[in-house]
Amino acid sequence: MFSHNFTFTMIEIKNITKAFNGRTIIDDVSAVFETGKCNLIIGASGSGKSVLIKAMVDLYPPNNGTVLYDGINMTIADDDVKKGLRQQIGMLFQSSALFDSLTVEQNILFPLDFFTKMTQAEKKKRVDEVLDRVNLNDAHKKFPSEISGGMKKRVGIARSIVLNPKYLFCDEPNSGLDPQTSLLIDKLIKEITVEYNMTTIVVTHDMNSVMEIGDHIIYLYKGKKQWEGSNKDIILSKDELLNNFIFASEFLQDAKEMRMMEMKK
Repeated sequence: MFSHNFTFTMIEIKNITKAFNGRTIIDDVSAVFETGKCNLIIGASGSGKSVLIKAMVDLYPPNNGTVLYDGINMTIADDDVKKGLRQQIGMLFQSSALFDSLTVEQNILFPLDFFTKMTQAEKKKRVDEVLDRVNLNDAHKKFPSEISGGMKKRVGIARSIVLNPKYLFCDEPNSGLDPQTSLLIDKLIKEITVEYNMTTIVVTHDMNSVMEIGDHIIYLYKGKKQWEGSNKDIILSKDELLNNFIFASEFLQDAKEMRMMEMKK
């Protein structure tokens, strides 16, 4: 059931618009998110990043536009098709969203109990596999209150991949983490994206993440797609709004100028 599937998968959004109480939050956004890449959605607070991914997974159905999972239109699909698609989607929430009353092992078992008919032995094997993948071999019986913030994120990642999803959504995965732990989480997300050949979409405002794992980036400004490219393209971008957002400090502006000088050599 959990063999790695290396067929080509992607998500495409076309002209997505979402409004609440007459106020437009996402305004006519289109993009293609490719397989095996870390696709980042960046922007200032209130730019619509989280609303966009919630529209993509049908938590906030868009007012206009389409969301295509390998050509299947999530926005008009019937309940059975949507249920099938949701089982192929992994979610890493900003707060990790672990159940405090359950152990690490029980937290990861939860989706297996809910979505599969695996035997207890098969479930236990799968839990062991994903905990090993995120380097938490000795954390099975610990409760969330007994582990660090970085470990909670890794448990959240393990739970998000336990059903071997085709698509992975990460909402601010580095929120509340120190810079060193953030880099470790970025590296882990990048590794499992390539290893499992997933279509990974990361909402972030962490500029280290942008530069480290940003294979494909869209920058939202007031609900519109202002810019699109890779972390390498950012260095050369002449988009003033993007540059003001990415290189907000003098230190980062100097770093950009030095990087551009190196690239010209």
